[in-house]
Amino acid sequence: MQAWNAWCELSLQTARLGWEAQNVIALRLMRIAAQRPGSRTEARRMVTEKVAALAEAQSAAATAVIKGGKTHRVAKKVLGVYKKRVRANRRRLTKT
Repeated sequence: MQAWNAWCELSLQTARLGWEAQNVIALRLMRIAAQRPGSRTEARRMVTEKVAALAEAQSAAATAVIKGGKTHRVAKKVLGVYKKRVRANRRRLTKT
């Protein structure tokens, strides 16, 4: 039963992260659409950050698996990588 609760909690965290990611996407698109200086830099940054996040998430997952983590804990480690990056982007994009 405890594993079920862990998956439910992980599902809620994933949904919350999805909402936050959509907000970051909207902020980025507004910045790019405004065609202000730095728009191209933002577009490039968006792509390179995704590649770096994927590599970090794969590393976190592999480390968790090697340490014998259960599947929901491995998934939580991966989610943590993306959560950290999405929140950092939101902070950066909302600065005036």
